[in-house]
Formats: sequence, C-alpha cells, structure tokens
Amino acid sequence: MKNARMIMIATEEVVFPYECGKLRVTEDADILAIQRAVSEGEKIVLVPVRVGERPKDGDVGIVTEVEQFIYVPEDNEGAILMYKTGTRRNYIHEMECDGIATTVSLASCPFYDSGDEFTLRTYFERASELFMNLSGILKGVNGSAIRLEYDSVNTDIDAIVIWLKTADKYLFFTCLDTETRLMEFCKALDMEVYAMGLDIQVAEKVRTSMDQSQREYYVREQIRALSEEIGDEDEEGQYLQKIDNLLTTDANKEKFRREVRRLKRTAPASPDMALIKNYLDTILELPWGVYTDDNEDLKVAKKVLDEDHYGINKVKERLIEALAVRKLSKEGRSPIICLVGPPGIGKTSIAKSIARAMNKKYVRLSFGGVRDEAEIRGHRKTYVGAMPGRIITSIQSAGSMNPVFLMDEIDKMASDYKGDPASALLEVLDPAQNVNFRDHFLEVPFDLSKVLFIVTANTLDTISRPLLDRMEVIEMTGYTAPEKLEIAMRYIIPRALEQNGVDKKWMSIDRDTVSHIIEYYTREAGVRMLEKQINAVVRKVARKYVENPRTRKVKINKDNIKDYLGEPVVLPSKGPRKDEVGVVTGLAWNAVGGDITEVEVAYSKGKGNLVLTGSLGDVIKESAKIAISYLKVHASEYGIADDFFEKHDIHIHMPEGAVPKDGPSAGITFTTAICSAITGKKVRGNVAMTGEISLVGKVLPIGGLKEKTLAALREGIVKVFLPEDNRKDYKELPELVKEKIEFRYVERVEDVLKEAIIW
Repeated sequence: MKNARMIMIATEEVVFPYECGKLRVTEDADILAIQRAVSEGEKIVLVPVRVGERPKDGDVGIVTEVEQFIYVPEDNEGAILMYKTGTRRNYIHEMECDGIATTVSLASCPFYDSGDEFTLRTYFERASELFMNLSGILKGVNGSAIRLEYDSVNTDIDAIVIWLKTADKYLFFTCLDTETRLMEFCKALDMEVYAMGLDIQVAEKVRTSMDQSQREYYVREQIRALSEEIGDEDEEGQYLQKIDNLLTTDANKEKFRREVRRLKRTAPASPDMALIKNYLDTILELPWGVYTDDNEDLKVAKKVLDEDHYGINKVKERLIEALAVRKLSKEGRSPIICLVGPPGIGKTSIAKSIARAMNKKYVRLSFGGVRDEAEIRGHRKTYVGAMPGRIITSIQSAGSMNPVFLMDEIDKMASDYKGDPASALLEVLDPAQNVNFRDHFLEVPFDLSKVLFIVTANTLDTISRPLLDRMEVIEMTGYTAPEKLEIAMRYIIPRALEQNGVDKKWMSIDRDTVSHIIEYYTREAGVRMLEKQINAVVRKVARKYVENPRTRKVKINKDNIKDYLGEPVVLPSKGPRKDEVGVVTGLAWNAVGGDITEVEVAYSKGKGNLVLTGSLGDVIKESAKIAISYLKVHASEYGIADDFFEKHDIHIHMPEGAVPKDGPSAGITFTTAICSAITGKKVRGNVAMTGEISLVGKVLPIGGLKEKTLAALREGIVKVFLPEDNRKDYKELPELVKEKIEFRYVERVEDVLKEAIIW
C-alpha cells in the first residue's frame, strides 16, 4: 500500500527502527530540505547508502520524526538533526526533485523467509549460542536487556547489530530475507566474539608486562576507586532513602530508583554521572505531595481584597466566586482566570492578595518575550545543560503543589522555529489535563490540578484561540479620577514614604494637590504613572532632609508642585470645541485606556479619489470606505449632488499622525464628518460618538466603553452617541460619568446625522 509523499534525505550512517539519535547534516540541499519539512510539520525518510552512492528506486528507507534541527553555521559543519525513527522499513520509489527537496513515495517492505523451518531454526540456535558467548564476555553490560527470541528475531537482530562494532549495518538494514539475515548475523557475532577475545588477550599481555612500580600505581588507583565506590554507595543509599520518603506514586518512585541503579553502574569519570546526579537532585527538590492548608473563609478573602484594592468590585466578586467553587468542589479545581486590562490597574497585585487571603504560596512567572517551547516543558535530561521548564522550576521555588501561580503578560509570548509556547501551555491551563502534566526533563507525570492559575494580559488579540478558550476572561477597566485619588491617598503615598525612608511627619500633601497631579501630570487608565510622580516628589523631600536634617515640615500644594515635578506634561482640557464644518470628535480605545480623537474631512475638485492620512490601519480605512459608499447611496436625502463623488476628491485626516490608529468603531464618526464637509453644515462641538457601521447604515456595537466615556468626561463632552446594542453596558459605567454625560443610543446612521449636525 502506497503512502503520502515525503522528503527524502540520503545518509551514509545507518539508522534502525525504534532508534533515537542525532545525525550531522553537511549538504546544503539536505539542510534546506529538512528545514522545509520542519516548517511544514512533516516527517522525513532517511535512506542509508554506501559511500559515494546515491539513492535509487527500490532502496530501503525509514520514516523519521524530526525531534530537533539545530543549524550551526559558525562551525562550518552544517547542522545537527535530532531524530526518532519509525517502526518499519519502506521501499522508496517515484523520486522527484522540485529544486529544493527530493520527495518519494513509500511502499511497505515486510520481512520474508526464503528458507525452510528447519534451516531457520538451525541458524537461530547458532546465533543464540554465539550471542550468549558474547554476552558472557561483556558481562552483560550491553546485552543483559536484550533477549534473542525466535518469534521476533528480525527485531532482536536490529537491536543487537546497533552496538556490534564489526557488523555491516548497511547489509542488515537493507536485507529483508530472514534466512540471509540470520546467516550474516552468525558471521557478525562470530567475528565480534573473536575480536573481543583478542582484546582480552592483548589486555592480559599488557597487564602482565607491567613492572613493579606500575603494579604499585595500579593497586593505589584500585584502592582509590574502591574508596570512591564506598562513598558512592553511601550516596546511593541516601538517594534511595529520600525517594522512599517522597509522597508520590509507586511508578514514579520506581523510575527514580532505576536512575539510582544507573548511577551505581556509571563510571565516575563518565559525563553521564553528572547528568544522572543533576536529575536526581532536581526531582528530590520538588515538593511531591506537599500542600499548604488553604484558608477557605470567604469573608477573610473579601476583607483582604478590599484592604489591598480600591474599587474593581466586579473583579473582586468574580474572584470570590472562584474561591467558593474551589471550596465546594471535591477536586479543588476552579476555572483558569484571565485578568485583561490596561497596564497599571492592579492585575498583578490581585494575585498577591489572593495568595495572602488563602494562606497560599505565591509564585509569579512573566511570559514577556518567551518564544521557546522548552521554556514551558523543559529539555530532555540527556542534553548538555538540561533543566526543567519554567512551570516546574516555579513550583519548586514555591515549595508546595497548590500555590497561587501568576502567569504575567501572557499576551507577550511569541513563537519561532523552536516551537510555540502557547501550544505547550494548553496542557498546563486545562484542568482536565494538567493532573498529568509531563515535563521533558522529569519524564514522569506531575500534578498541577491543585494550582490556582491566574493569567494577566493587556489585550486578547495576540492570545491563541485554543488557549483563550481554556480561560475565563475578566476585564479590568481603567479608574476614574476620584478612584485614582482614593488609591493615591490610601496606598500609593504611604508606600512611597516607606520605600524612600521618609517619615510621614516630614511632609504633607493634600487631596487637591494629588488631584492636580492626576489631571496635569498623568494620562493613563491605571495608576502606575501616578505612582512614579508621587515617588518623584517624595525623593526630593528625602534629599532635602539628608542635606539639612533641620528642614521644617515640607508642605506640597498646587502652588509649589512645579518645583518638584516641573511643568505639566498633560495640556489642560480646553473644554468642548466650537461648532465646525467637517470636524467631528470621536472616541478611541487603546492598550493604556481611552482617548478622544478628531476626524477632519475636506474635499476638492478631482476624480473621485479618497485620501486617508494619520497612520491609519486597514480596518479603519475600510470604515472610511463604507461611510463613502453609504453617503453615495443616500446622497439625495442630504442634498448631495449625484455626481459629487465622481468630480471631487475627499481627504480624511486624523491628527497625531505618528500614533497608529485602527479599529472599526470610527464608522459613524467618519460618516458624520464627511456629510458635514460636503453639505457645509456644522457639527455640534460638545458631542462625541463611537460606533461601527454597516453598508446599509446600521450602527453596530463597540468595546472599551468605560475607557472611552472617561476620555469624553475629561474633555468636557456633554453628549455621546452610542450603538443601541451597548445600552446594556450603561450600568457598568462610573456614576460620575452617568451624571456628567448624556447618552444617546442609536440604531442607524441617519439618527446620528440628524442630531449631531446643525441643519
């Protein structure tokens, strides 16, 4: 039966089924072919050839999975292919080269018996006798784990031939006749027995030829080796005792004991000694079965959250619900919580508060810039410098198997040829799978089901959909000015005084001054910049007291704040602009909060071209085109000439051209500005609007409503046009916004044009 076509790589080294290893690839064509296979996620076919020969139809190859492909140009020796072969051989045929890679079709090639049963049995018995002799010479070092069985003789031959120095491995790989293989196998074993016997004779002659001084040196070295062995026995005993005390499964303990036995058989000078010790030391430092007692009192949890964070009541309620579920659930699991919002609004500190409230260990892992899958799953312990992934090392540092685990900035992950870390996280963040999480270094399951994972992100746009589906998203919006004031007075100022070593008796700052700092020195959704500005003030006070300890109490007010922070960095709001033609105030959202943006439209005689400026993205450009198309269709309703758009060019500009802008929510803003410019009618200066439009004039819902309305409030807007479908979000808006701004919900574009434009 023919299989799908695969990329073929010729190699002078012979690889057998069930084999893992590495090959050095030096041919540029082979390197390019393997890179293409890796990028396409495909396997390759390795075809062994004699030196100087090339593959041809009918040759035998083996399907190989590319474990890792490392290109090392600086050593001028090509690349390293880490591979894992399949379970059977295949014939290759229909070879085709597309200029980069040679692809082949595959057909199965099973073993066959050309001889009779009696002949095969005779060869098998001879091979078994020779193999037992060889195993006796080697004292079971290589052959103890291999048994030559008649029913699986071809597979057993492959396993033995791999480590026979004198065997023609190419012959054993390409030959499929069992009788021929057994005959050649007997020859190879006979030659190996002869060679080993010759080695023993040479070693005996060398030993007997040593003089007395050499003998004394040899004895001393033997004594030293025996002493080291005695020490190793003590070390191995300590390892075994620690393994017995681990609170893990019997299967895991048996795996660890096998590693101790390997350590006992390994020579002290062998590189494997350090690898095995590193592995044992790492697994013994993990908190197997160690759990902290959770404080499940929801009242205490709510009290801690209220003490540490002002406002964000919706977020607090959802976290309390998650803790309640963990308390009632027999398995102690809860959904993976993803906190999404602008920087500086307290996402990271929420996790710390949860850990403090539940009396749990707290560990934080930042995913900013992580682009290697091995960062999550670790490296195989056979690699030089191998270590567990960040998940396991974080659990190790926490010292318990049920900490609060904060995965910070998960939206900043990336992927490259080394793998996709987001895909590796799918198992970690799935409550149904993480009970048996497998780290490549550990090689045994590790239970993550009791870990309380909290994930943070600034935006959901860069998070993969499968990963997002495993999390429950809680949106955290920005703070109003009164909320920032309370946060500053309750948390930021006391913390700044403590961090900078300033006694609270040395300075005073009133609420009006803090409000002044918020309004004229910060513009953000969170309070991070506010904290920096307050710290700047406190540092200057600290310097005054260091330079002159007799300094009187410093009073910070609006009159002298410039001495500490300089000129205001945020221009004061000029209030609502005057009514103008072709200029409309829109509302925008970005990763750091909301802002207003003006849309300016002008036209001139031309050939119907549309000019868009202001660093606009593809989506917002499409909104402008939809607005033009809508007005073309409804031109007569607004007194626009039928041929206007064919005889005029329209220019749409959004100021602050260096700031990239994108998104669909500027649809009604574009339509209103274009209609105003063409008709010559003014747009009311004290209104703002946001909403996506369809080609038939429907106003579609938008996101980021709280941030956008806060921006409108800062600029003195008194009326905001919103999509009707966003009416449900009104209850989430701050009371201050509801008091100061009138909201007009619209379903169609014409409703906006009738009220926003002064006809």
